[in-house]
Amino acid sequence: MRSFLLLFLFSLCLTASLSPIAGQERDDEPVTIESTLVVLNATITDPKGQPVAGLKLSDFKVFEDGVEQDIEVFESFETPFAAVILLDSSGSMERRVSLARSAAINFLNGLRVNDVASIYSFDTKISLIQDFSNSRDVASQFFNIKADGWTVLNDAVVEAADLLKKRSERRKAIVVLSDGADTKSGNSTSEALKAAIAAGATIYAVDMSDTNDRSREKMISQAALKNFTEKTGGVFVATPGGVAMREAFGNIVEELGFQYTIAYEPKNKKTDGKWRKIELKVAKKDVNIRTKKGYNAKKAN
Repeated sequence: MRSFLLLFLFSLCLTASLSPIAGQERDDEPVTIESTLVVLNATITDPKGQPVAGLKLSDFKVFEDGVEQDIEVFESFETPFAAVILLDSSGSMERRVSLARSAAINFLNGLRVNDVASIYSFDTKISLIQDFSNSRDVASQFFNIKADGWTVLNDAVVEAADLLKKRSERRKAIVVLSDGADTKSGNSTSEALKAAIAAGATIYAVDMSDTNDRSREKMISQAALKNFTEKTGGVFVATPGGVAMREAFGNIVEELGFQYTIAYEPKNKKTDGKWRKIELKVAKKDVNIRTKKGYNAKKAN
């Protein structure tokens, strides 16, 4: 009975909120049901990078700060996803905007009937290009994006996380197309990462920096993008081009549609706001496991 009740509450949490309509007033926004369940969307792949299907609940074990947890919810089927594409349009992207635009189109081309994606550009400000839709067509202003201004990458990730937090889809993703050099955000990298994890979003980052750039600044920027992906269970894609870029985006769309969803109620009931480390183990050998590395516990008021 307890497991059934938790599953029921989990389902309510996933369906209780809908994306806000553009222009809608704040007091019209849906109320989100609070839940103590920790939800993991896990990607399990074989040595060739292909998704591993057919795993059962008994194949998984979850540990929080080294303590094994009781898995209350387990789902293993293809399901729709919601994604926010963040396209860097700052001055440093002047020679790469057209390539980033092509990459975004490749992602949209992989959407299935019930998948949705929205597109935002970011430079000194964050601008909506296209709201959540499953359309492969893009708004006309998408082709008029010009590279100019500073870079508010961290602020853009926070904005995307806030949008996804209101979505009802089980799978949520933020796809960042950027050279990774944040120059103007009000939010830090850690604050952006915390927002993404709280929203249950997996970050996929595509490095759009110049292939000939060997500077220390590029290494720092790449490290920031890799940190986003590693902590949320996503993938860092090195500077793309041609066939490699198309394959990378095909793989991202495929794995978003097929992941294992696992949820548990933490045995640690403290509301101290501290970081809780998560480790997911699978009985099957020679597989790669990607999921978020942890979360911040709720903090008492």
